[in-house]
Amino acid sequence: MKRLVLVSLAGLASAAAPLVMAGAAAAKPASEDACFLTRDLRGHTIGTDGHTLYFDVNGTAVYQVTTSNPCLAGVTGSDILVLKDRGLGKICIPLDLEIRARGNQCLISKLTRLSPAEAAALPKRLQP
Repeated sequence: MKRLVLVSLAGLASAAAPLVMAGAAAAKPASEDACFLTRDLRGHTIGTDGHTLYFDVNGTAVYQVTTSNPCLAGVTGSDILVLKDRGLGKICIPLDLEIRARGNQCLISKLTRLSPAEAAALPKRLQP
């Protein structure tokens, strides 16, 4: 059984302030369609490279999270993932989300909504 824990944390934005300055221009979503509500998370799968996580959002979209560190190495689908948002309940850019797995903090470098074709092309074991 896949377990996912979500925690709102308003102070996350202040802790990530130096990162905001470095990537503010690249961090803006193309549109509101690039955002999802944390309450709509339905499941996840862990990629095989230790850097990739896939989220099922309300059964209608799949998002790929890419980390710059291998924080997901050795993590299985049954391990608890702790997600923290900025307290808004909406994830639009990598800085809106913090993930911890097995005590390791993931440094999120990319958050991508996959097209339906890209999501369908994922191997069955990686589809959330």
